[in-house]
Amino acid sequence: MNIDHIIKELEPLRQQLKTHALYNDIKDIDDVRVFMQNHVFAVWDFMSLLKSLQLHLTTISIPWMPSANAKVRRFVNEIVLGEESDVDQSGKSVSHFEMYLGAMQEAGADTTQIDNLILHLRNNGTVEEGIESLSIIDEVKDFMKFTFEVIATNKPHVIAAVFTFGREDLIPDMFVELVKSVAKGSELKLERLIYYLERHIELDGDEHGPLSLEMVSSLCENEEDWEEALQYSKQALERRIALWTGVSNALASSAIPM
Repeated sequence: MNIDHIIKELEPLRQQLKTHALYNDIKDIDDVRVFMQNHVFAVWDFMSLLKSLQLHLTTISIPWMPSANAKVRRFVNEIVLGEESDVDQSGKSVSHFEMYLGAMQEAGADTTQIDNLILHLRNNGTVEEGIESLSIIDEVKDFMKFTFEVIATNKPHVIAAVFTFGREDLIPDMFVELVKSVAKGSELKLERLIYYLERHIELDGDEHGPLSLEMVSSLCENEEDWEEALQYSKQALERRIALWTGVSNALASSAIPM
């Protein structure tokens, strides 16, 4: 097995995501709020997945020693810099998660549940208890649980595969245009959300795609590794599809799960 085989195997699932009904279901500012109130948890748990990669593929222990693959090391640190310490529209240093929270506040989306989760964790509560305590749809809970199951494997090739195939570049560019269209018909501004989405696309760029594939290839040392990478990547995409479907159903029922 090789990286091309994984890409081919995952293509049907990726197409399901790119053509998901959710994108057509978002028609007004209330729909955007529902989307953000659910999607924010994927923005948040992405950082734990990324920091797990940094833990495995760079050196954050003392005494410092160079990690094995300098190119992958640079790639991971670049992603961390962009996600954890980017700049907002005013040039202020901010993480993408904090940027997203600001966009939610601008749009009038409720941040109560994500705020509760962060407070729970700051008070030394467990991730599992924090997730279970939230008043959110099951698909969001399942999505986060899977993320931390992946991290708990402590297998760099699995974490890298889910990061590469399950998390990067899964919100189509058309979503930016959709949000702009909604913003034109609303008295509320969505400038922060549009900036977040465009910034994400810009930072991903053409370079990060090939480097993420190289990262997975360098970490899969045998056929068993490749098979695990494929199976976990499939599960990651299936969880994202389920998440999108859950949000779509919430929109259809006009039930804001907050």
